Amino acid sequence: MIFADKLIQLRKKSGWSQEELAEQLGVTRQSVSKWEGAQAVPDLEKLLRLSELFGVSMDYLLKDNIETAENMAPVEETSSTRRVSMEEASSFLRIREAAARPVAYATLLCILSPICLLILGAACEIPAYGLAENVAAGIGMVVLLVIVAAAVGIFISVGMKSAPFEYLEKEIFETEYGVSGMVKERREKFKNNYVRNNIIGACLCVLSMIPLFAGAAINDRDDLFLVFMLCLTLILAGIGVVFLVKVGVIQASFEKLLQEGDYTRRNKKNSPILATVTAVYWLIVTAAFLVYVFLAKEIFFKSDSHGIYNYSWILWAVAGVLYPAVVVVTKALINRKAEA
Repeated sequence: MIFADKLIQLRKKSGWSQEELAEQLGVTRQSVSKWEGAQAVPDLEKLLRLSELFGVSMDYLLKDNIETAENMAPVEETSSTRRVSMEEASSFLRIREAAARPVAYATLLCILSPICLLILGAACEIPAYGLAENVAAGIGMVVLLVIVAAAVGIFISVGMKSAPFEYLEKEIFETEYGVSGMVKERREKFKNNYVRNNIIGACLCVLSMIPLFAGAAINDRDDLFLVFMLCLTLILAGIGVVFLVKVGVIQASFEKLLQEGDYTRRNKKNSPILATVTAVYWLIVTAAFLVYVFLAKEIFFKSDSHGIYNYSWILWAVAGVLYPAVVVVTKALINRKAEA
């Protein structure tokens, strides 16, 4: 048996794809493909690494007349690196598929939570309703907190079920034979559903701005009418997010098991830095929101205090738009530092 055939056999026995093996060796997938196609042979350093990874001798790899691998413990198996079994992978996928809808609906609740506050904030400015500003703010905040608490409860419940598999997101691991193939097969079957839901969700998010612009065009002087249009915008955007999150949770579970996308080995090594940047960013946004709520009323809204409630949502919208840019810049800086 020639080296190329042995490499294919060893890789498949370990349950790795060509991409996964290439990442282990620090080479491209094309290089592994050439080795398995008998178009090239790896250098001595890569051969030593292959010997360590698969737990076989150099003689077995290089000598065609040696058909049986010697019993030699692989470095990866004697290390602390986890190995994910077929049963574990199937269980994880089943749990995440069941969690997709609850997570999507909990996200929708968070998006809809400020609607009551916005409507009451605008209604209290209309004398005919006889609604005091402090009463409107109090009721609106209570409703908002109850809705957010319900969403948080759902997130915690779902998170507890997935807790045993947190290592898939944070740790580098290996998969047993057949796991990668099973996950890729299920991802391929899910592909059409994923694309369809993403198209619907993205279109709804884009079209959700129509009520807001239409309201401004129809009657930009009626604050209550504009707030209703804003609420309709939030509802449409929320429905769009449900489509995106529902399939996004399942797609992310495939990527975690395959260590692709945001869950590659490199990203896992850099995840503590990114997590710190993310935490600091949202703490700053939250602090800015609290300063706005408690101080802006005295500084900017002495004559129009209801404006503080009608426009506070803008801060979160801007923060949400800027967050992906912060993530991209952080990753670029991390990669640049790693290559230096």
